[in-house]
Amino acid sequence: MTILKVIVAALALANLLYFLWTHGIAEQYMAPAAPLKSLKLVSEAPPAQRPRAADLPGLATSNGVGEQPGDAGSGSLAPNAKRCVTIGPFRDVAEAAHAASTLRAGGYDPRQRVVDGDVWAGIWVYVAEPAGPGAGEQLLTKLKAAGIDDALEMPGPAEASVISLGLFSEQKRAEARVAQAQALGLNPSLSDRKRTGNVYWIDVDLKPADGMMNPANLQNEAGRISRLEVEACPEPVAP
Repeated sequence: MTILKVIVAALALANLLYFLWTHGIAEQYMAPAAPLKSLKLVSEAPPAQRPRAADLPGLATSNGVGEQPGDAGSGSLAPNAKRCVTIGPFRDVAEAAHAASTLRAGGYDPRQRVVDGDVWAGIWVYVAEPAGPGAGEQLLTKLKAAGIDDALEMPGPAEASVISLGLFSEQKRAEARVAQAQALGLNPSLSDRKRTGNVYWIDVDLKPADGMMNPANLQNEAGRISRLEVEACPEPVAP
């Protein structure tokens, strides 16, 4: 009896499977699985099929341009790159020392250099020497009588003789001397004078957020003129 039941159950199962097969229902369960694709490293792919660095997560730069690994920082300045400027020329050690002290108070580390060069010496006020025998001596006497004791005859522009009325480091004093000479009926001229010799420059590294420095903030005395300039630091001399 048990064998007969097994045979009947087997036949019933076979009929059920045949019914499902003929109606296409079993195909979705019996369809072979799609083969898995093999994985490959990027380095194993042909060059033309390799992805760009900008298409890979985590390798795009802030400006949207991708960088290849190992190229970080190439072609651009580091954010903390030093910007060195030099300020000068200062006429003497006292002026340079005052400027260096002001820079240190602002949190900088100034470095002083001494070089040979031309430095502004002041505003020169002068008048042309009058023509005629003894005219120059007469004018000098007139000027000294008016209180211009530092007047003297000396070579002027184009080697012509002139009567110097003084050399001034302050604009107001030069203007006062011009007014004094004009009151005597003279027509004075003004010119920048320079001297050659040792001059002083101060090198300083700017802070990241700094703009260009204003050299007027480094003058020693209020009202005193210093023809200071701000330039890029010179390249270091190779040993």
